[in-house]
Amino acid sequence: MKSKLLKVSLVGRTNAGKSTLINSIVGEKISIQNKKINTTQDTIIGIRNIKESQLLFYDTPGSNFLKNLDSQSKKLKKNLWNGIDESDLILYLIDASSINTKFLFEQLEKINETKKKIIVAFNKTDLILNKKLLPIINKISNQFKVESFFTISAKKNIGIDDILKFLKKYTYPGKWEYLNDEITNKDDKFFLSELLRETLLTYLHKEIPYNISIRTTNFKELSKSDIKIKQKILINEKRYKKIILGKKGSMIKKIREECQKKIKSVFKKKIHLYIELIT
Repeated sequence: MKSKLLKVSLVGRTNAGKSTLINSIVGEKISIQNKKINTTQDTIIGIRNIKESQLLFYDTPGSNFLKNLDSQSKKLKKNLWNGIDESDLILYLIDASSINTKFLFEQLEKINETKKKIIVAFNKTDLILNKKLLPIINKISNQFKVESFFTISAKKNIGIDDILKFLKKYTYPGKWEYLNDEITNKDDKFFLSELLRETLLTYLHKEIPYNISIRTTNFKELSKSDIKIKQKILINEKRYKKIILGKKGSMIKKIREECQKKIKSVFKKKIHLYIELIT
């Protein structure tokens, strides 16, 4: 049987549920989830193989920032458009429980300029009645060419199979870009750094998590049941160090313990996590 391929970019505003959806499609957590803006900063690819077909899903940053001109937004814009440029088809995800119609149509107008096929998925539909979406679906259909509409709940894994079945029809003959057992383009060290960043986003406020870099410098299996991990938090401004440390080191202790739990839940082994702050 000849191999087939399809590249899909997941696009939508912050908190639409893109990372939850890609984790659901892949079957494992590969992209971090947090309610703060643009927790996804790198383009992470999720891989789902169905028989002879390989579907690649590009998890892009939230599209809220498209009109901003600051340097952080410029980087995010580049990552977003790179993901769209690489893809054959755009899956535009909408938080059905909180629809900003003006923003939605501005975004669809911009994305429509790419001339790529678009499908629209309303996420979190377990929180509302589907019939309430009909006027919006009709309005979108009248203004844009959309291949299909879906109502899903990424969190509860409802409607995901319908999307995959539909996307499979758009696959085309092509060599797989990843091996059969690969689920993402990122390695373990990147994923571990993302788990620490997710934890920092939970415990720290405002701009701090967006002004630090994280490096996983060591990943060593001590035995069949123990893993040693070393991570560095590179801080842009000295004033943030005191906040991250907390009173008598209480904040960094919370962060380390929470991150260690998350890593343990993934690897199912005892984790020895060491975090160093560098200014």
